[in-house]
Amino acid sequence: MATNRINRIDEEVKRALSEIIRNDVKDDRLSGMTTVTKVEITPDLKFGKVYVSVYGKEKEKRASIDALTHGASFIRMKLAGAVDLRRVPELAFVLDDSIEYSIKISKLIDDVNSKETK
Repeated sequence: MATNRINRIDEEVKRALSEIIRNDVKDDRLSGMTTVTKVEITPDLKFGKVYVSVYGKEKEKRASIDALTHGASFIRMKLAGAVDLRRVPELAFVLDDSIEYSIKISKLIDDVNSKETK
């Protein structure tokens, strides 16, 4: 039962963070192609790990993570106003390469399928 509650909180925080990053964070280092893919909040609501996918080169990815880490206190303040939680978690931003990995695997599968049909 507690896991359902944490899952709902994770999804609500993910939605709110996506909006905050898209609309409120004004850092030139932040890529326009930044997406929050997953949020994991601890059951005591003290800490949260935010998985972020950034489309672009490695330098842009690192710059975006640096921008989010640098603005974490501002993002946390905005999050406090966006979600109704007793405690707003400390946020840690982590680069998530799962989308790019999925695209790479899909492309490899397509290449194998096209070779088989020839």
